[in-house]
Amino acid sequence: MSTRYLVVAGACLTQFTIIGLLFSFGLFFKVFEAEYGWSRTLMSASSSLSFLMMGLLAMLGGRLSDRYGPARVLIVTGVLYGVGFALLSQVTRPWQLFAICGTFIGLGLSTHDVVTLSTVARWFEGRRGIMTAVVKVGTAAGQVTLPPLVALLISGMGWRPAVIVLGLGAVVLLLGAALIMKNPPVRHVQPGQAGAPAEGLTFAEARRSRVLWTLCAVQFCFFSSLMTVPLHLPIHGMDLGLSAAAAATLLSVVGGASVLGRLAVGRLVDVIGGRRAFVLCFVALIAGLGGLTALTVPWALYATVAVYGFSHGALFVVVSPTVAEYFGMRAHGAIFGTVLFSGTLGGSVGPILTGMAFDRFGSYVPAFLALTLLAGLALLLVLSLPRPAALRGTAG
Repeated sequence: MSTRYLVVAGACLTQFTIIGLLFSFGLFFKVFEAEYGWSRTLMSASSSLSFLMMGLLAMLGGRLSDRYGPARVLIVTGVLYGVGFALLSQVTRPWQLFAICGTFIGLGLSTHDVVTLSTVARWFEGRRGIMTAVVKVGTAAGQVTLPPLVALLISGMGWRPAVIVLGLGAVVLLLGAALIMKNPPVRHVQPGQAGAPAEGLTFAEARRSRVLWTLCAVQFCFFSSLMTVPLHLPIHGMDLGLSAAAAATLLSVVGGASVLGRLAVGRLVDVIGGRRAFVLCFVALIAGLGGLTALTVPWALYATVAVYGFSHGALFVVVSPTVAEYFGMRAHGAIFGTVLFSGTLGGSVGPILTGMAFDRFGSYVPAFLALTLLAGLALLLVLSLPRPAALRGTAG
C-alpha cells in the first residue's frame, strides 16, 4: 500500500475511535442521572466544554501539525483522549467531569479533524472531496459500531469498567493510527513544480475576506446541530419509550446514513464545488431537524434520523475542500482551524441550551425548532457566497 493511502487509513482510524466514543457519551447520561441525580443541563455543559476546548485548540493543532508533522501531534492528543475516557471511571463529582472533559477529552477532539483532513488534503490535490469523504466514513463506522458496543459493555460489566476498557482501547488504536500519519514531500504540493510553495491566500489575506467570516458564521449555525443531536438523541429516544439498546441504534442509523452523505457529497464537491454542495447539505439538515421537531412515532423517528444522518455526514466532508477551494493550501491549516473554532462556539452552546430547554419545558421540541431555524440561516449565508474563482482572482 502506498504511503498516501496509509495516511488515509490512519486518518480513518483516528476518526473512527474519537468520534465513535464521542457519539457514545450520551449513553452515560441515564447512568449519571440515576446514580448522582445530575441534571441534563449539567451533563450537557460538560460535553460543551470539551467542544469549546476542541475549537480553541484546533488552530494551534493545525499550526503544530504544519511545523512538526501530524504524527507527533496525534500521538500526544490520542493518548490523552484515551486516558481521559479511562479517568471517567473515577468521577463522583461534577467538577471532576468538567476537568476531564475540558482537558483530556478536549485535547483529543482538537486535532482529529484539523490535522487529519488537512494532511489528506495535501496528499490528494485533485480528489480532496472524495478522499475527505473516505476519511469521514471512518467517522461513520465509529458512529455505527461503537454505541451498541458501549451499551453492551455498560449492561454487561457496569459503566465504570466499561469506560476503562474503552479508554485503554482508544490509546492503542490512536497510537497505531498516529504512527502512520505524515505530510507529503514538498514535490507533492504542486505537481510538476518541485519545491514550489503551495498556492493560495495567506492567513492575513484571508482574514480580510468576507468569505472567511461568512464560512465561520455558517459553521457556527450548523455545528450546533451536529454536536447537539447525537448527544441528546439516545436519551430523547428513551424518553419516547425506546429501550437503551434501541436508543443506541438511533445513533447507528445516523452513522449509517452519514456514510451515504459523506460519499455522495464528497464526490459532488469535486464536481459542483463547495457552495452548491453546501446547499444540498442544508436542505437535508432542515428536513431532518424538522422531522425531529414534529415526529414521535418510533418508525417515523428512525426515518427522520436517517435524513438527518445524511446531512450530518455530508457537512463534515464539505468544509475542508471548500476552504481549499476559496483560499488554496498556503495557509489551509490555520484558516480551516479558524472556521472549525467558530463552529465549536456554536457546538459548545447548543448542547447546554438544549439541556436547559428540556429541564424547563420537559421536551426537546423547542430546542429542535431553534436548530432548524439556525440551519435555515446557514443556508441563506451560503447562498450569499461568491464564486471561489472570483475570490482567488482578487487576491492577485
